[in-house]
Amino acid sequence: MNLGLQDKVALVTAASRGLGRAVAMELAREGARVAICARQEGPLSEAADAIRQTTGAEILAVPADVSDPQGVERVVEATLSRFGRIDILVTNAGGPPPGRFLDFTPADWEAAVQLTLMSVVRLCYAVVPTMRAQKSGSIVAMTSVSVKQPLPNLILSNSLRLAVVGLVKTLADELAPDGIRVNAVCPGWTKTERVEQLLRDRAARNGTSVEEEEAKITAAIPLGRMATPEEFARAVAFLSSPAASYITGISLLVDGGLYRGV
Repeated sequence: MNLGLQDKVALVTAASRGLGRAVAMELAREGARVAICARQEGPLSEAADAIRQTTGAEILAVPADVSDPQGVERVVEATLSRFGRIDILVTNAGGPPPGRFLDFTPADWEAAVQLTLMSVVRLCYAVVPTMRAQKSGSIVAMTSVSVKQPLPNLILSNSLRLAVVGLVKTLADELAPDGIRVNAVCPGWTKTERVEQLLRDRAARNGTSVEEEEAKITAAIPLGRMATPEEFARAVAFLSSPAASYITGISLLVDGGLYRGV
């Protein structure tokens, strides 16, 4: 299928590694020009070089922390200055630290709000006026299967990603008349550095090994394994593309069948 992404301009945040990098790579493979950002310049530059060499696409790398309002402003302004438009926004900011309620202070909650929720809010504020002027656009928020089924020891993520879904649902209604689609994609257990961190945390809490914790998780997944970042990225590329032109306001699960609800 031709996704219709040739020469589209995509902005993917937190894209130096993990799911963000895989999404940027897939969009570039499909012919998009891609702007990426991350907090650390070294890993960001390495990711940009790897995507260029693999795909031949035009890649803009902007060091920026999306939990910082100035970082959001900087990456959006740089993208518009370089490419003149933004057709696709993929919001991603990694995840807040694992833990239970009493492990955290109100200050920890405030930091998680800035990272997980307000980064998406500010990115949308920065990008929506341009998409409105274009009369087209696609926003995809990367969330988690935890918006459907809370995961143990992830109270910050479980709580705040639901707020992102509420934003997605509401913006989908508000922006549809402007030709802007807004969706969420919800990864399940996927082989990334973030998941490795969560497995180590579970093992430490339970007095087990990382291998034992991974075996318990995959036993609950109908497909019997974790996803690769590339599998997740293909779903994001489709949903963000013109090929998904009649899809808005959804939360697409990419979880191997883990969530059994209807």
